[in-house]
Amino acid sequence: MELPQTRSAGNIGYVAFLSAIAALGGFLFGYDTAVISGTIRNVSLQFHMDDLQTGWYVGCALVGSIIGVALAGKLSDRLGRKLVLFLAAILFTSSATGCMLSTSVNELVIYRIIGGLGIGVASIISPLYISEISIPRYRGTLVVLYQLAITIGIVVSYFMNSFVLKYSLTASFENSWLTTIFISEYWRAMLGLEAIPALLFLGMLFFIPESPRWQVTHRKDGKAFESMSRMFGKEAAKAQITEIKTLIRTEEKSDWRLLLQPGFRTVLFVGVSLAILGQFMRVNAILYYGPVLFEEAGLAQSNSLDFQIIVGLVNVFSTILGMWLIDRIGRKKLVYIGVTGMIFTLTLIGLYFLLNKEGVSLAPEILLGLIMAYIFCCAISICTVIFVLLSEMYPVKVRGAAMSIAGLSLWIGTYLIGQLTPWLLTNLAPYGVFWLFGVMCIPYLMITWKLLPETTGRSLEEIEQIITGK
Repeated sequence: MELPQTRSAGNIGYVAFLSAIAALGGFLFGYDTAVISGTIRNVSLQFHMDDLQTGWYVGCALVGSIIGVALAGKLSDRLGRKLVLFLAAILFTSSATGCMLSTSVNELVIYRIIGGLGIGVASIISPLYISEISIPRYRGTLVVLYQLAITIGIVVSYFMNSFVLKYSLTASFENSWLTTIFISEYWRAMLGLEAIPALLFLGMLFFIPESPRWQVTHRKDGKAFESMSRMFGKEAAKAQITEIKTLIRTEEKSDWRLLLQPGFRTVLFVGVSLAILGQFMRVNAILYYGPVLFEEAGLAQSNSLDFQIIVGLVNVFSTILGMWLIDRIGRKKLVYIGVTGMIFTLTLIGLYFLLNKEGVSLAPEILLGLIMAYIFCCAISICTVIFVLLSEMYPVKVRGAAMSIAGLSLWIGTYLIGQLTPWLLTNLAPYGVFWLFGVMCIPYLMITWKLLPETTGRSLEEIEQIITGK
């Protein structure tokens, strides 16, 4: 069904404004995920951690993320997208403040888990909200705003880590509390500064409406029409509300049984598979352990943090390119191009570490170049596409719950990478780890080719009809 005005720009400025606010959840996701990389060595030395304990310090937030993902979708289906975004902002603020003021490693872990809850909630609800308010023509680009915000959060955390480290070498305070936070235990400042954007996110959420698609499913047609009219125009709003209500009337009463029907069962499998596989082939290990890898290549700690900033900037600009491409060449083609490049670059990165182990002296800049190429391929493809696909593939009545299942799989994979990477680096060596990531790319390509429908340019209701064969 061709909806009036939804194929045109609509009020794209207003929709982009709302999307940018929701995408702040992605910024905090990225900051919280990557800030840990600058603190690993100092925290592990201060608390005398071995490899598994270090992995737990990194991975404990991901336990919170898994719990947050498991709860977020169902909560948002019941309470609304906006209210659950408020919850995420509160969790981020509490975590940052608590980490900065922790007096023991156990307290630090608890507040990291609270932050992980915020990450899990934001990773589901922010892209879901953006997808549900978006105009089909621009939906891919707008949802990728969330991924772009993640990459910006990552690079900002790298800048802050580098700034705090260098500041700690020259600063002096009469106040012993400030001395502890910014000098002697400067990892506290790295973690605590996240409270500033978290509070900004909390304040900006007061300026966004509830998702109109959620309102229609909860018999709030008047409020939905008011929001949709501002986004798309009155005629398009009427048409969309009519189509959503028609789809809802034809669906089963049981939310979860829908996911077992032909079509939905397949896309649920696709979402879960791509979410898990993606964690074993994307940039998480470099985000968490990049400074450690660069130090192993022969760089001092300060230089390794500067290299990490360069990696983060490449991630940002590559994501911007992915935003430009996703609604032009399509989701699947981006995956084909990017994942093929990832296989090639991961193979070369593994070869670099193998030669380094065998005593062949190679400049660290070569490693940086290879990692930049890998980040580029990853950022324009699977990092750009995954949240767009997860927010598009499921029926409106169970979209939150279905995204939670796929998101839960994503975070289980992320937790395993964060927990196992120190062990893998020790037992497989860096070259083995990167070659393992390369092997994981092959089933990802096959699933995309055989099972994934192309969703570019279609409304959420049209995608649902295609998947169900209606």
